[in-house]
Amino acid sequence: MAAVNEAPKTAKRDSLRALETKARALWQHAKAFDVNAPTIEEHPNFEDLHTVHPKYMATMPYPYMNGRLHLGHAFTFSKVDFSVGYERMRGKRALLPQGFHCTGMPIKACADKLAREMEMFGKNFEKYNEMLLSDTLEEKAQVSKNVKSKVAAKTGNVTYQFQIMLQLGIAIDEIHKFSNPYYWTEYFPPQTMTDLDAFGAKVDWRRSFITTDANPYYDSFVRWQMNKLRKLEKIKFGERYTVYSPLDQQPCMDHDRQSGEGVAPQEYTGIKMKVLEWSTEAQAVLASVDELKGKTVSMVAATLRPETMYGQTNCFVGTEINYGIFHVNDKEAYLCTERAARNMAYQKLFEQEGVVKKLAQVKGSLLVGTKISAPLSIYPAIYVLPMENVLATKGTGVVTSVPSDSPDDYATLQDLKKKCEYYNVKPEWVDFEPVPIIETPTYGNLTAPTLCKLKKINSQKDRVQLAEAKELAYKEGFYQGTICIGEFAGLKVQVAKNKIKDLLIKQGEAFVYNEPENLVMSRSGDECVIALMDQWYIDYGEEEWKQTTKKCLSQMNTYTIETRHQFEQTLDWLNQWACARSFGLGTKLPWDKQFLVESLSDSTIYMAYYTVAHFLHQGSVNGTTTGPAGIRSDQMSDQVWDYIFKLDSFPKDTDISQTTLDKLRREYEYFYPLDIRASGKDLIPNHLTFFLYNHTAIFPEEMWPKSVRSNGHLLLDSKKMSKSTGNFMTMNDAILKYGADATRFALADAGDSGEDANFEDSSANAAILRLHTLLEWCEEQVQGADKLREGEFNFYDQIFESEINRYAGLTERAYNAMHYRDALKYGIFEFQAAKDYYQLASVDTGMHKDLVLRYIEFQALFMSPICPHWSEHLWTHVLKKDVLVIDAPFPKPTGPVNESILAAADYVRRTVKSIRDAELNLLKKKKKGKASEDDYKPNSPKSLKIFVASKFPEWQEDCISVLKSNYDETSNKFDDAKIRGELGASGMLKNKKTMPFIQEQKRLVEKRGSIAFDRALIFDEMKTLKIACEEIKRALGFHTIEVLKSDEAQEEDARAAEISVPDSPSFSFKNKEL
Repeated sequence: MAAVNEAPKTAKRDSLRALETKARALWQHAKAFDVNAPTIEEHPNFEDLHTVHPKYMATMPYPYMNGRLHLGHAFTFSKVDFSVGYERMRGKRALLPQGFHCTGMPIKACADKLAREMEMFGKNFEKYNEMLLSDTLEEKAQVSKNVKSKVAAKTGNVTYQFQIMLQLGIAIDEIHKFSNPYYWTEYFPPQTMTDLDAFGAKVDWRRSFITTDANPYYDSFVRWQMNKLRKLEKIKFGERYTVYSPLDQQPCMDHDRQSGEGVAPQEYTGIKMKVLEWSTEAQAVLASVDELKGKTVSMVAATLRPETMYGQTNCFVGTEINYGIFHVNDKEAYLCTERAARNMAYQKLFEQEGVVKKLAQVKGSLLVGTKISAPLSIYPAIYVLPMENVLATKGTGVVTSVPSDSPDDYATLQDLKKKCEYYNVKPEWVDFEPVPIIETPTYGNLTAPTLCKLKKINSQKDRVQLAEAKELAYKEGFYQGTICIGEFAGLKVQVAKNKIKDLLIKQGEAFVYNEPENLVMSRSGDECVIALMDQWYIDYGEEEWKQTTKKCLSQMNTYTIETRHQFEQTLDWLNQWACARSFGLGTKLPWDKQFLVESLSDSTIYMAYYTVAHFLHQGSVNGTTTGPAGIRSDQMSDQVWDYIFKLDSFPKDTDISQTTLDKLRREYEYFYPLDIRASGKDLIPNHLTFFLYNHTAIFPEEMWPKSVRSNGHLLLDSKKMSKSTGNFMTMNDAILKYGADATRFALADAGDSGEDANFEDSSANAAILRLHTLLEWCEEQVQGADKLREGEFNFYDQIFESEINRYAGLTERAYNAMHYRDALKYGIFEFQAAKDYYQLASVDTGMHKDLVLRYIEFQALFMSPICPHWSEHLWTHVLKKDVLVIDAPFPKPTGPVNESILAAADYVRRTVKSIRDAELNLLKKKKKGKASEDDYKPNSPKSLKIFVASKFPEWQEDCISVLKSNYDETSNKFDDAKIRGELGASGMLKNKKTMPFIQEQKRLVEKRGSIAFDRALIFDEMKTLKIACEEIKRALGFHTIEVLKSDEAQEEDARAAEISVPDSPSFSFKNKEL
């Protein structure tokens, strides 16, 4: 049993959390994060507004309000919060607003699930009993069990929505309220605000809002945006292919998906291969199907290469796949997989849209031997053959075969020819030769046979070589090939491809077919298809708009080249995007109110809304409270928004005064453009690119975004966060476990690149100990400041002063670059190490009062952006400063960094280590019986001689001369061949030390430039060592130390002295009689 007075194991954490509460109370009382633009009265002139009153505005994507924020949200948010904290210290009015996203299907889908579950189990789910679930419910629990959806990943694979709500900490008797989707918009935003406040977020909550028509002010803003895009002809209406949920009966865009985010339609050409004669086995199954009588049945193959249809020699099926024959109209039926038919049904290919009518089913193995007619093939009839690895989940399950240009087809056909009996095919079915159709410069007119020979492919089982050959064949054929058959002979493949496709479609022998690139599941649990439908869409990818957006990107800071490349790739492929849907939450499309604005389309320019939100509804997230401007939501017309955003003159038909609107206009013109948008890199293919597109369409160039910073996912102890594995943590969980500042510390230490970052439990716990210990030290020093030394600075004072100044510069540069791990490295780890060294070196003389207090001040300021609560306590309660630390300027060096004295300090540290290593090496030799001074006992009184060389060995100088003569300063490169030749010719390579020395000096020059050739020390080596003698004695236990020039050594020390070189002294150890 623990002692009654024993401190809890969490005492250090708890003490830090207690001071966090006090710091937040100070900020709230001061309304520290309510940031306003200079009023027109305060600064009438706009031209120099930002020069006189510099500003900074940072945002992250508003989180979706279907749960609490997790640690991944905290990681992204920390980037903007740290940056805002730092920019405040630079004297800027730094604004960090935060809204809440509620648009789309996720909330509605969850609410609908709860409503259904309440019907099943009662209002408070009292009828639920896991042990007595009916077979029907058990079947429902198995739905999509092979689909690893986002919801499954976030909820630990529970079956029902009410169980997910329980996991979120919601009481069982409160869950029924969430069957109303709008209740979610009331419940989660306040929780999010509480969590962010506890995190120490520097958010101006007056500017917060929720999306959808639940907030009439934001609703009017989105209507204005949509109207604006339509007037600019960026929004259009027409038939287009889109990912669609048959269950939800509407397009399923990225944020409406459980899985498959970023998946787009894949276009194929559906080739209709008319059945001429069924195989005996297929005929036996299908003869009795009356619905097939009088119909033409076509096997439909989906191809990406319609230009190769001249070379068809057969078609392949998967022998284990169950194929359906589906009604098209009174005269036609298609044979394909049911999945493909489901897609076709929504692409206006079947008689009745959305209806899949299966007339018959037949296994693939029974189709082998069926005679078919292949469009454009030189062979009047070909046969259906078996193929391994035909997928039912890709294309139609029917694969047309062109062995002249497809290595897979060629290898399979050769297998079948060699082993007819094994594969149960007749020789006449495979008695077809590849047809030359495309002439290529590298592989001739039979690309596939040539590549199979070159790659030594002997079978369809040679999957690796076939994959390589397939890629080579496609690139060569498409980019270098020329059609050598048919009416388009002589045309480049790139030109002929679409002409041949159009010909096939015109002749009724093909059609355009689309399907999702990969599996897409809607949040309602429906497998999505591609539908061809009339819809409103934003014409992303339109050439002129794309080029304008590329210009915006070229002017932006993306922080990493990877982020820029990802934007460039997205801009190259992104095109039309459905901007409306029928169900869910959101804003009604102004001109077609049967539709709602889609969730990735109402979230592209809302950063501009932040600038005026506080005037409209003053922190009332749903807009129920009228803000200080006194404007009603119904007064916010399109013309009013145009005026606020400086896009048009003052509207004549508004009853809002111009003076009032000018106040809103000033907020916009001051805080815009947005300085930084921080987000996960997974949003670049949609949200972040839409963000750029919409800004370039609506706003003038001077209001385009200045930067986007993207980060990877956050791992938790090097593993993916997942509730299903228990490796998951909310922001609130982390704050309760570690405290806010230790959490922020570990997030800063997690990483700054675009790669996945890693939040470590050990890092957060170490931060608790470090912050607590350092705070105690600072408090002790401030309380005992009168006992500290004063007066002139000694050698170690000068070192510490220069290190303080050096780390001020390094830490500031790290913050400027948003490299927060480096800010920790320089601003606390190395800064504290410098303090520790100074304290140890000053044991005898004591530390200097001015430097100790300066260190504490600088430490509080260095840590303020990352650990603001800790810094606030140290600043206001310990140092008794009059202003808040979050308002204090970033510390500036008190003078230039003294590189000479820092080099001397580094030299002393290296010398102490070298002496220790030399002493240990001497003892090792003694143990092996090799010691020349076997009477030396390190634990007995001992003395040390340090020998300092005044010049470098001649052989080293000769090496430097060779390097200099073969160095190109312009390219910073060496001519290695000439260097080796000169060294060999002079016999210098015989010295085993030469090449290691050469390589080391090359590395130094390539890193520092030609200045590295100058090896002269910038400090006095002898003088430095004499000053450091007491430190060396204390560190290593020597009783006496002599510092001598190497040429002054006595005969007994000659061997030791001769190995010294400038900057690398040598040593002699002796025992000494006391």
